[in-house]
Amino acid sequence: MRNSSSTSESLPTMFILVGIPGLEAEHIWISIPFCLMYMIIFLGNGTILHVIRTDTALHQPMYLFLAMLALAEVGVSASTLPAVLGVFLFGITEISFNACLLQMFSIHSFSIMESAVLLSMSVDRFVAIYNPLRYTAILTVPRIFGMAASIGLKSIVLMAPLTILLRYLTFCGHNILSHSYCLHPNLIHLPCGDTTINNIYGLFIVTSTFGLDSLLIVVSYGFILHTVLSIATGEGRRKALSTCSSHVCAVFSYYVPMIGLSMVHRLGYHVSPLLHVMMANAYLFLPPVVNPIVYSIKTKEIRRGISWILSEKKARDDHINFQVLGYYQYAKDSENARQNFSAS
Repeated sequence: MRNSSSTSESLPTMFILVGIPGLEAEHIWISIPFCLMYMIIFLGNGTILHVIRTDTALHQPMYLFLAMLALAEVGVSASTLPAVLGVFLFGITEISFNACLLQMFSIHSFSIMESAVLLSMSVDRFVAIYNPLRYTAILTVPRIFGMAASIGLKSIVLMAPLTILLRYLTFCGHNILSHSYCLHPNLIHLPCGDTTINNIYGLFIVTSTFGLDSLLIVVSYGFILHTVLSIATGEGRRKALSTCSSHVCAVFSYYVPMIGLSMVHRLGYHVSPLLHVMMANAYLFLPPVVNPIVYSIKTKEIRRGISWILSEKKARDDHINFQVLGYYQYAKDSENARQNFSAS
């Protein structure tokens, strides 16, 4: 077994982030859509979190799970933001080894949380449709917070060994990454030593989280469809299915890019580097951009909460404007009175 000094010598001090291959001269322009996406992500998910926090009527299982999903998506985006904007806005392409591992750990941990929350939301929809009378009795607030804690703990426990294992690999000077952030499928191609344990453990994480979660989501929707088809009226079936439409969109926006990225990484050098980058960006940016928009449009209670916030802000602004105009009018009247008094 290698000692600590030989291990540290085999590790690169820096990784080079490529950004978008072949478009390095256009990075400043490419930064514009990335900045817009980050604005939508933080503003959209932040608004949903604020609406759920301030409206006590939304302190129900469905919206608590939605808040958990928004937090996970904000976490993924916040993990990529420093490196992405550093590359495209400021041309900072270097990231230290430890910072890269921390970013990889953070991105994948929040992604695991996101997948687990999507599974929890499918269970929530099944309980709401199958047994609506006992919905809030089954999914109590303490139970939901317990699920949230277990999801977070599971993500950390699973990702910690993967991060540690990377520190015991020999990189032999290979330090150029094909993305503007650090992902494990990208990092694991750089070492020149034996990566069998890392690959096996990485595959275990993928199958035990994303693979199992997606399978259980499909099973949940199988039960949901079976329950919906047993409803006597067409209107009842339509209403039941409409409550799942936003979640279905969230599932597709998350798992379709993930499957695409996985296929691209498996094909390796047989596909264009640009396709690698585009699929990774779709995997990380599509869900947090799409989900706030979908839930804001499709969920009546979220729409109502956003409208209430906007109307409250408008009323507050009108009140401030009224006070300002009143002050100016008072100052003007006082000045006229002073001039009239001086003239007399």
